[in-house]
Amino acid sequence: MQQCGGSETEVTWEDQQNINRFGRLNNRFHELEDEIKIAKETNENLEDASNELILSDETVVRFQIGEVFAHMPKEEVEERLEMMIGKASEELKRLEEERKFVDALMTELKKILYGKFKDSINLEED
Repeated sequence: MQQCGGSETEVTWEDQQNINRFGRLNNRFHELEDEIKIAKETNENLEDASNELILSDETVVRFQIGEVFAHMPKEEVEERLEMMIGKASEELKRLEEERKFVDALMTELKKILYGKFKDSINLEED
């Protein structure tokens, strides 16, 4: 690699490992963003279902289990929805924490790589 001043910067094995690690972290960061989007949608759908159930006057409601709808008591469906909302919220929190961790690792690698290669390397998204 060359710097703007024309002097060469040698890429060591460790530098290459840092560049590769940054690439893997960047891919995981984007995967996490997609997973977080899906988790938020799932959470919203479960909340909407719970709100609709509260407004329902029926004592027996249809509840989807896999690909089948089953008639179940309203109270049991409410309990299941609350459990599902709890699990979905925990998963969303876990994904957001992992995204934050991956972002911190990427920031640290950027400092190291930009410190050595300056303008000769581009680690920013377009």
